[in-house]
Amino acid sequence: MPLLLLKTLGWLVAHTPEKLLHLVAAALGELMYWALPRRRRLLRSNLHHAFPDRPAAWRRRIARASCRRLVETGLLSLATPYLGAERLRQIVSCSPEMREAYTRHATDPAPVLICSPHIAYWEAQTSMGLVLPVKLPEFGIIYRPLDNDAVDAWVRRSRETFGMKMLSRREGFAEALKILRRKGFIGVLFDQNAGMQGALTTLFGRVCSTTELPGLLAEKFQARVYGIYSRRRGFWRIEIGADLLENTGTSAGTTLSLNRWLETLLAGDDNLCASWLWMHDRWRNQDVPARRLRLEAKRDLLADDLRVRGLAAIPRRTRLWIRLPNWLGDVVMAVPLLRAIRASRPDAEITVIGKAQFLPLLQAWSVADRYDPLPARGAGYFLHFWRRRREYPDVHLLFTNSLRGDLEAWLTRGPQRFGIARPGKPRPLLTHRFKLPVDFDERSHHQSELWENFLQHFGLVVPADRTPVEPPVNLGPDAPIGLIAGSENAPEKRWPVAHWRKLIEEFPQQDFVLFGTAGDRTITAAIAHGFPAARVTDLAGKTNLPGLVEAFRACRVLVTNDTGGMHLANAVGVPVIGLFGPTNPVRTRPVFAAGVQVLQPPGCPPTGGGELADLAPATVAAALRKL
Repeated sequence: MPLLLLKTLGWLVAHTPEKLLHLVAAALGELMYWALPRRRRLLRSNLHHAFPDRPAAWRRRIARASCRRLVETGLLSLATPYLGAERLRQIVSCSPEMREAYTRHATDPAPVLICSPHIAYWEAQTSMGLVLPVKLPEFGIIYRPLDNDAVDAWVRRSRETFGMKMLSRREGFAEALKILRRKGFIGVLFDQNAGMQGALTTLFGRVCSTTELPGLLAEKFQARVYGIYSRRRGFWRIEIGADLLENTGTSAGTTLSLNRWLETLLAGDDNLCASWLWMHDRWRNQDVPARRLRLEAKRDLLADDLRVRGLAAIPRRTRLWIRLPNWLGDVVMAVPLLRAIRASRPDAEITVIGKAQFLPLLQAWSVADRYDPLPARGAGYFLHFWRRRREYPDVHLLFTNSLRGDLEAWLTRGPQRFGIARPGKPRPLLTHRFKLPVDFDERSHHQSELWENFLQHFGLVVPADRTPVEPPVNLGPDAPIGLIAGSENAPEKRWPVAHWRKLIEEFPQQDFVLFGTAGDRTITAAIAHGFPAARVTDLAGKTNLPGLVEAFRACRVLVTNDTGGMHLANAVGVPVIGLFGPTNPVRTRPVFAAGVQVLQPPGCPPTGGGELADLAPATVAAALRKL
């Protein structure tokens, strides 16, 4: 039945006037563009990634033309078996460069590779024997057989009508080698979606997996290598062009030169650019969810690719958006994992999305490429994310667990949205989820361990980098001790004012600095009351985050409640004594490799639940003296 349908359609198309076919192709192409929203988004996303500096109107024009030409190609493929030689001579012609390639071979035979990218009107290439200035030499085309044997046999016969021989990738590879040894032509499709069997390279700055078959054949036979393409001169008027590429003598050299040739071809010629199949995802090998956060293929040619392009680093063209947690401590604990993602996906342009007050700090630490502050709450909040869909993120990774964060990601229309799904919280707006194991007790594991498991589920292979983000500072014995006495969001996490005052009294020769937010001033003022201002300095509410970091780094040690400031000090390498009572240090203790000591009240379980007031000042003083 499929074969009968193809034959019927092919006969009808071949006998339909071209003017009518032209109108049908234009209409179907427009329908394809507008009626397939996912394909349209992929089409426009690919063009946006490849040509981010071109006008949006230009990208839309190329996208629509690409759809129309794909339909034209399909109609030509159906009709070709029913088109006679004279009709095909009207349709197909050869460029001067293609004629020269065959004329040269007639006088100077050599093995020849004809390498074809995914440019429309490929069926026209099988009719070249009709329009060449010389007799078609022995010519084999390596192709992927169709799943339906009857349809495959019919297609193969029609393509062999004018002298070319179709060689199945399953059985015909040995024959291809024989043809090259006899100094014949072999046609090969070179693909940037070769899966795990390909080689990591770049195309338009994005990492892809390119087939090495043309390079391997070129190296083995030292063949002449041509890139071939079909140039549209009008509806069903195709000129076959070719460019001679330098054979570097190595497989890697040919593989890389073919991609560079294709980039140059498409970037410099709108006609050919519109004929490339932008609706196909040539970069999809790198978006497999289980491998999303790493680069992997059979071979890695990225270092060679960068060298021949004169680049120092892989272009960051994979758009990875990360929604940060909403609390300072959680944001800081996520930094080692952000650094691991950067190392594991060096090709990613990382955009972090979070509260505006946190972003200057992360920018100073260079954990991302772009820093996008959350908009103000209100009517335009979600509209902000809907508008950003035109930036075409590739993956949206969420450290948050809220419906609001999920809706933000859904509105940006990223094709992959990753998050953690806990029991009873399926998160339907995400595309892929790391399901929390039923035996994973979050109380007995650190928050960063859960996050690392989540990221490893999606391919992260680089361990979290817990090196402090700032170099150590050599401080003398006169440097002050810092104290964070507040905890604006949870009063139960505060050590009593009387205990802080007793701690200061234990060190009469030591200077102290009190830190906190503007909301903590009542507490810090009570602690500092009666002490000389030169010995107990109150900076609560007087610093922004970058200023707070510098003030922390001027301290020998920081004694702190369980607050975001504790994590911030730990991140910049300041030794920390953390006071935990009701909260769980197993889950939220500082994570950076700097001096950390956790103190809890007597009898408090390791996972928290004690009264912080029961932690005696003498215990904290002893720990401080030891440190």
